[in-house]
Amino acid sequence: MYVASARPRDRVKGRVPGTVVALGAVSLLTDVSAEMVTAFLPVYLLFTLNMSYAQFGLLDGLYTGATAVLRLVGGHVSDRTHRHKAVAAVGYGLSAVTKLIFPVVGASAFGIGATLAADRAGKGLRTAPRDALISLATPPDRLGAAFGLHRSMDTVGALLGPLVTFLLLYSIGTVAGPVFVVSACFAVVGLIVLVAFVRENPRPAVVGPRPSVRAGVALLRDAGYRRAAVAAAVLGLATLSDAFVFILVQRATDAPLHLLPLMPLGTALVFLVAATPVGRLADRIGRWPVFLGGHVLLLAVYVLLLTGGGGYVGVGAALLLHGLFYAATDGVLSARVSTLVPESLRASGLSVVQTGQALARLVSSVAFGLLLQFAAFGTAVWAAIGSLLVAVLVAWRLNAKRPDAKRPDAQEA
Repeated sequence: MYVASARPRDRVKGRVPGTVVALGAVSLLTDVSAEMVTAFLPVYLLFTLNMSYAQFGLLDGLYTGATAVLRLVGGHVSDRTHRHKAVAAVGYGLSAVTKLIFPVVGASAFGIGATLAADRAGKGLRTAPRDALISLATPPDRLGAAFGLHRSMDTVGALLGPLVTFLLLYSIGTVAGPVFVVSACFAVVGLIVLVAFVRENPRPAVVGPRPSVRAGVALLRDAGYRRAAVAAAVLGLATLSDAFVFILVQRATDAPLHLLPLMPLGTALVFLVAATPVGRLADRIGRWPVFLGGHVLLLAVYVLLLTGGGGYVGVGAALLLHGLFYAATDGVLSARVSTLVPESLRASGLSVVQTGQALARLVSSVAFGLLLQFAAFGTAVWAAIGSLLVAVLVAWRLNAKRPDAKRPDAQEA
């Protein structure tokens, strides 16, 4: 078990470091950009370009995890050079540039797929270094709160992104160019905030082995870390992407199609309200139980899809549970993994888990797209329910035999 450290001036009781707040602002602006695209793509690809569910599943898989291996690259390079901020900046910059490429590729499925892959490459490069910056600046007993605050600020952007897309579509119709250009502007401003306001220790404390590919792989020898990584990947295999969840909710509840781009707002609003208190709860009672409980909430979302109808009430219930799922899983997993790896390999350790999870979700998107294309709606939903139920049981079993399984992670650290 490894313990995070923080600069003395950051150890203020009851507070999180300024680095976390600054990174939250970066993520807020970047998520406005990213969620504008996420909200627009289902309408654009399925109803404007008339792509099949199988094609959409493949593209959505690319968007979710095809470049996940770059998370390993970003984590390793940032640990090796001790320049987490610089590596993160490259990732943010790459994603900003891709937003301007979308209008150029037009209706080309290949062009859209390549651009999505480049955009996710940027996300893959920046995610582990960014989370490492948060964990290295935060005392271990407040990691859940710190990641919760960051994810809350990130979620403000997730709220604003679909809203901006909805307003643009309402004003000018389903014209792709303006959506992507405005998205790029938000991404550029986020990059400027990162460069100007995020601080990084020039010589971070080194606790643990020297960063290398071999040292990163060797992390899997630790039983606790290995169980967390495997369980996260297993759960990722049974987790539908946001785009598919929103499409299924719209179909199951018979909600008007024009509300589809607004559905991410519901999830994001719940996430915004719940992320920080759920993070603090995880600090007190244990991060793994909260993470696993979040997937039980997602299972409830899948079950709701079978009820049919429900209108706005059904939409609201599904989005409430979906938002709580994210509050209990997104930052909580990073907080948990941060306590299992040494400081010198913090980004590498985070990137291995995130890569496994992203690759698993890639497989999930492609497989579910094919299933929805060639099987009945009910059959596809039952398959999602069955796979997630099995995944939850496997993940619970993997971690059930830990001698400290009932202890809060704050105490473990």
